[in-house]
Amino acid sequence: MRASRGRERAGATRLRPLLCGYYGEHNLGDDALLAVLLEQLPPGTRPLVSAHDGREVRQRHGVATCPRRNPRAMARALLRCDALVLGGGSLLQDSSSLQSLFYYLMLMALARLRRIPVILWAQGYGPLHRPLSRRLVGGALGQVSAVSWRDATSAAAAERWRPGASRWAPDPVWSVPAGSWNGRGGDIVICWRDTSHLDRAGWRWLLDQLDALAAASDRAVLWLPFHRDQDSGLAERLEASVGIPAGLQRRSRSVSADSPEQAMDLFQRAGLVLAMRLHALILAAVSGAPVLAFSYDPKVQVAAAAAAIPSLDLAQVGSGSRDPDLWMRWQRQLDAPPDPARIRGLGQAAELHRRCLLQGLE
Repeated sequence: MRASRGRERAGATRLRPLLCGYYGEHNLGDDALLAVLLEQLPPGTRPLVSAHDGREVRQRHGVATCPRRNPRAMARALLRCDALVLGGGSLLQDSSSLQSLFYYLMLMALARLRRIPVILWAQGYGPLHRPLSRRLVGGALGQVSAVSWRDATSAAAAERWRPGASRWAPDPVWSVPAGSWNGRGGDIVICWRDTSHLDRAGWRWLLDQLDALAAASDRAVLWLPFHRDQDSGLAERLEASVGIPAGLQRRSRSVSADSPEQAMDLFQRAGLVLAMRLHALILAAVSGAPVLAFSYDPKVQVAAAAAAIPSLDLAQVGSGSRDPDLWMRWQRQLDAPPDPARIRGLGQAAELHRRCLLQGLE
């Protein structure tokens, strides 16, 4: 991933799009999405990026930023831009709040009033729980200049409102340049998060499986928070709430990554990555690392299936489906990387997002 697109090339266009996403939120997955999006912009583009931690985004990518949590500031920023790009991620949804959906629809309406392009890049459609939300999003979809969806389900849902123009491709992060895995015999890297699917008994079962795997393979266990603000201290919280087996406690230590590149470096030296976060799964696979998916959300299961990566449905674990010897199946994945041809194929398919972006900015 190239970390900077802020510098202009002499004689190139001075296009200035406003890029809106979950940027600057200390989430390595969204950081990876932003890096891919910036790399896909035409040469000479001067993007303005909506970000919560603007300082970090400016330092990492060399781009101008505006405060994404301030609707008034965002509206003023859009007045200085000549295109609006929403993505990646699921921005048009009302699960977080109806206010969040109205915020993005407001930006789209303002862009249309100014007659500038609106591009939905690698978007997920919904979830939209309210009839009003579905009508508003449907009306907005008919006005966008270009759209690419990140999964077939989103494209199918959008087809009703934008017939014949619902193209989809795998997540853009699949197109990150592949790493070279050299982790045979390496540590087990954990990228887990809090989830409502697991109660105390579910977490205890999961930790027992991890303990058995680490003991049988004699591997260290590295806890990597993929979302710095949400995932940091997860091992400590689990120890306090359900208790971590003593053997696993001795083998465990916390590590950190300040960028997707640093996370990929850890993955390339891992014997196995256990990923709940979608982009932890994708970056581990792109790194060439053996990986298992722990699905708290259908998008994780879909990505794992596309890459032929084994996955565990945490909703089933939460409902009581708990094999006491599951760790033995996990053990077969140690030092067994995914099919590189399949990963390359996903990366090539994900290039559709680039084509849609460039089409919308023409």
